[in-house]
Amino acid sequence: MDIMTLLLFIPACFALNMSPGPNNLMAMNNATRYGFHSALFAGAGRLIAFAGMIFLAAAGLAVVLHTSEVIFTVIKVVGAGYLFWLAFKLWTADTSRGETAQTQENKKQLELMQQEFFLAAGNPKAILIFTAFLPQFVTTEAPAGLQFFTLGVTFLLLEWLAVAIYALFGLYLRQWFAEPLKRQLFNRSCGTLLASAGIGLLFTHRN
Repeated sequence: MDIMTLLLFIPACFALNMSPGPNNLMAMNNATRYGFHSALFAGAGRLIAFAGMIFLAAAGLAVVLHTSEVIFTVIKVVGAGYLFWLAFKLWTADTSRGETAQTQENKKQLELMQQEFFLAAGNPKAILIFTAFLPQFVTTEAPAGLQFFTLGVTFLLLEWLAVAIYALFGLYLRQWFAEPLKRQLFNRSCGTLLASAGIGLLFTHRN
């Protein structure tokens, strides 16, 4: 695709990748609790969900989500419910003991990746963003499929960079939350923000 179009796409896309949201908050929390590599590995779940959404947008199947109030509402309610469940887990997490290196190694990283996946997949607004955002950079001068592929891969690479940046920030915060009371405060703050995102999701509309 045209190099100038791609150069315009990258900063606009990265701003979207770096915007605060439930997944970026989860990456930061995972890094604080389990370490940088666990958070980065877990972020792959988000990329898988977004890759599926980009495919749906490229295939034109997102029109179904645009036109069906029932499907949109079901996904929205399920996604909000999952956010509330994660918020509850963070609010009630045991912070009396610190995370040792051995404990981190034994964490179920696939479980963390699944959390990131369902967190991303449970947000119907994400696929609508892909439907509205990516096509703006697709021209009629080249095959649309190849352009969607290029834009999609670029988006996913920048998204993983955003995961790494938020994880590094969480790793930095780890030094500040070494005490159980501070860890509890951090977990409950993250839980409150996730619950707030869930409430916001319930009040979102298709347009």
